[in-house]
Amino acid sequence: MPTNGRFSVLALIFISVVINYMDRTNISVAANAISQDLSLTPVQMGIIFSAFAWTYSIMQIPGGMVVDVVKVRILYPFILVAWSLATILQGLVSSLAALVGCRMAIGLFEAPSYPANNKIVTQWFNAQDRAGAIAVYTSGQFIGLAFLMPVLAVIQEWFGWRGLFVVSGVIGIVWAAIWYCLYREPPSELRAAAPIEDSESSANGGSAASVTWQNIRLAFCSRKLWGIYIGQFCLGSTLIFFLTWFPTYLAEYRGLGELKTGFIASIPFLAAFCGVLLSGFLSDWMVRRGLSNEVARKVPVIAGLLLSGSVIGANFVDHPAWVTFFLSLSFFGNGLASISWVFVSLLAPKRMVGLVGGCFNFIGGLSAVVIPVAIGFLVQEGDFRPALFLIGVIALIGMSSYLFLVGKIEQIELPIKDVTNTKKPVMDY
Repeated sequence: MPTNGRFSVLALIFISVVINYMDRTNISVAANAISQDLSLTPVQMGIIFSAFAWTYSIMQIPGGMVVDVVKVRILYPFILVAWSLATILQGLVSSLAALVGCRMAIGLFEAPSYPANNKIVTQWFNAQDRAGAIAVYTSGQFIGLAFLMPVLAVIQEWFGWRGLFVVSGVIGIVWAAIWYCLYREPPSELRAAAPIEDSESSANGGSAASVTWQNIRLAFCSRKLWGIYIGQFCLGSTLIFFLTWFPTYLAEYRGLGELKTGFIASIPFLAAFCGVLLSGFLSDWMVRRGLSNEVARKVPVIAGLLLSGSVIGANFVDHPAWVTFFLSLSFFGNGLASISWVFVSLLAPKRMVGLVGGCFNFIGGLSAVVIPVAIGFLVQEGDFRPALFLIGVIALIGMSSYLFLVGKIEQIELPIKDVTNTKKPVMDY
């Protein structure tokens, strides 16, 4: 297998993820300036933060379907240009409705990006190399933002918040052209070595199960699955705080300048990056040592969610160094718990990994709809302490969900048709 080609493709995905998250989070860097310039309230800013997730969450499954039928070399540049144009448009509008519309457009066109990333890795990498490849490009959302936060702050210092959006969008359009010129579909020998398994047909010995009401009921009625659904919502709540309100918290509540905020904000993202890598390597190491999934998979997630609750500690300190410590510890924990996707494949019934994964990602994505607006209401008086308390408590609820709802890690069985054609589901309500 041509290793150089594979890692060149991985580099393309990594940079695309960095640009993806730059365009979904640059609003957080600009938030303080936008709210002052356009006289927006915290609740209105919360709505703007949330608008991205309205379309992003809803379009996850349709976006995946588009990825299945359109060649990635054509699709990826198209969605890159589309969301980049919406990013540029943000810098040209001056109303709440227009900003909300732009954020919704960015969410709409970014929705197919992660399914496309998964398809590319599946085509280019063998099964034994795939998890590492996914970890590498996923880390781009943290390591990229760690370095981009100061850069974005400098761009805003030079060109203002409107210029920040224009520069970000232009970068995306340029990258779309580079992607189209550099990316090629994998050669036939690679396809043969790493067949696409999105439908789980290879892994489960048959075609994917059809989406029936019985299967949907199973996906939403299992105690174990609700355990990971709730856990993902709680995990996403911490992440969305850092992706939206975090710079505003530093600039307004902690009184740091916007430029200094950009540099300090990068530290928790570096901590999250370390947590992501540690969780993957530690969990795989424990599996190789023969430890059960209850230990190897659940321990990093439970420990990570527990550490995420340490965000509350920032309410009881005043020095910026201690504030940064508690926030970094919390985001490190969020990164540590980020292997939660592994439970979809471990628990989902055969040939239902896609359906369960869609439910898992949708409910997790609801945190990006709810949390920004909730924080907007809580901080109307300028006090962020209730907001940090909310994020910390939600993280602890997620930890409890894995402890008490998920239980033993074992695959849930599909309903079985007996000779009378009646279905006898094996479910854990």
